[in-house]
Parts: sequence; structure tokens; C-alpha cells
Amino acid sequence: MNADAIETQALSKHFAPGVGVSALTLSVPPGEVFGFLGPNGAGKTTTIRTLLGFLRPTGGEGRIFGLDVWRAREAVHARVGYLPGEVHLNPAWTGQELLDRGARLRGLRDVTYGLEVAGRLDLDLTRRVGALSKGNRQKVGVTLALMHRPDLLILDEPTDGLDPLVQDTVLALLREARAEGRTVFLSSHVLSEVERVADRVGIIRAGQLVRVDRLPDLKASLPQRLHVTFAAAPRADLAALPGLTVTRAGLLSVEGLWRGDPNPLLRALAGEQVRALSFTPSSLEDAFMDEYRTGGPHVA
Repeated sequence: MNADAIETQALSKHFAPGVGVSALTLSVPPGEVFGFLGPNGAGKTTTIRTLLGFLRPTGGEGRIFGLDVWRAREAVHARVGYLPGEVHLNPAWTGQELLDRGARLRGLRDVTYGLEVAGRLDLDLTRRVGALSKGNRQKVGVTLALMHRPDLLILDEPTDGLDPLVQDTVLALLREARAEGRTVFLSSHVLSEVERVADRVGIIRAGQLVRVDRLPDLKASLPQRLHVTFAAAPRADLAALPGLTVTRAGLLSVEGLWRGDPNPLLRALAGEQVRALSFTPSSLEDAFMDEYRTGGPHVA
């Protein structure tokens, strides 16, 4: 049986009491885009650096394609493309020199795909890194992470500093990696972009993984926004319906959050003069904010 791309059992990295990542248990199968969400300081970067063997775990274990992330970190690195949250590159080198150096270090003879990625990102490889804008340095980092078509991409804020068109291109490249059976571990605070590509998401809060779910299931667990307008004042007491939390009510309109089967609401509205009715599904941002407001249970 093939090993998971990422598997952790109670993986921990503590810098001080209450600081770091605690007992993180997670599995990410091959061919999945996994979104890793949390605010600054939640433990996203610490998790990534521990998975890559840059930090020695305090406890538990982590494996990438069955390889121990600490004891076999060199073998792990051979199968991973990594983009750090802050890209630091030699300012005297050009993008082409970095691409060639990366190829030599990896024993890669053909840089055709790296050149293709650079072209799709509209990156000028002849310019020195020190003369590039933040967005163009980010393009260099993305190109270096993707150039060898790794089995696993670990990307920390990959679209940071990029304009919307280039962001779309990066997301397209990630979808293509998934279509080829490769795995993407995507850490980001841009929830809308995670929503566009992720199969599952994990939410980390204060160093603990508090939820892991398929994206459709996560969104389905949340209420839908409801907006009803009437041609005449309603006779039914909609606020008494168990599934409805009214957030705003006027003489001829009701706004609120609806949970569960909408049929009880539709039956209540059947005798009213409804001018317009809309349900808006919750977004990933709604799910993220709900998790942080409610402080959901820890996922073991």
C-alpha cells in the first residue's frame, strides 16, 4: 500500500510552555490539495519547518511518503518542492542562475518545465534578484519550488505579493500538479484562494489542529445567509422557527442565518406574499471565523 504524502502522529514542537505546535495528528493522501489555515502565530510555519526537518520535533512523529521527517530529512527534501513564507535569495544571481543551480543540486538535467513555469508567470530570468520587485522575487521562489515536478509541494503563502492574474496562474499550476497525482500542502491566510483549489482543509489555532474536513462538508456544516422581502407584512412569526437566527428585521424584510433543512421555512412562507427569497451558502471565510468564534473541539 502506498504511504500517505504526509502523516503525523502527535507531532509536537515546543519552544516554551504553550508556544509551538502540540500533538498534531494528520494524514494527507497523494493527489490531494490540502489547505492549512490559521492566523499569524497559530503554528502554520512551525508545522511546515518541522515537517521539512528544519526543526527537530519535541515529541510524536512525522513521515513524508513513509520517510521520517527528522532522521531521513535529506531523502524527504529530494521529493519535496518548498516555498517559504519569506523568499530570501542571493541578490547578485539572476533567476536563470538560480534555476541552473537548483537543477544541479537536484541532479536535474532538463529544466524545460522550470522555464515553462517562469514563462507562464511572466518572469524575466535574466534580471538579478536584487533588482526585482517583491512580486517578481515571489515568482522566482514559486518557479524554484515547482521546477522539478516534485511529488509533494509545501507552499507557505505562495501568492503573496502577486497580482490577481499571476495568482490565477499559480492556482492553475497547483490544479495541474493534483491532476498529475502530486500532492499540495498549501498554507495561506487568503481563504478565497484556498477555497478555489483545496480538497480538504485543516484549521490550526494556538498550535493545535482544531478541525480537518472536506471543503464541501465544512461549508455545509454552517448556516446559510437568508434574505426575504415581502409585498405585504408577514403574518407568520418567522423568528420562532427553530432553524432561524434573525439578524435584521423590518416591516417588509427579514435577514438572518438558517441552519438545516429549508423546508420548514418554505412551508412557513407559503402563505405569505413573498417578493424575493435568497439563500447564500457559507464561504470558507465564514467557516474559518466560525471556528475561531466558537472554539471548536480539538481534533485528535
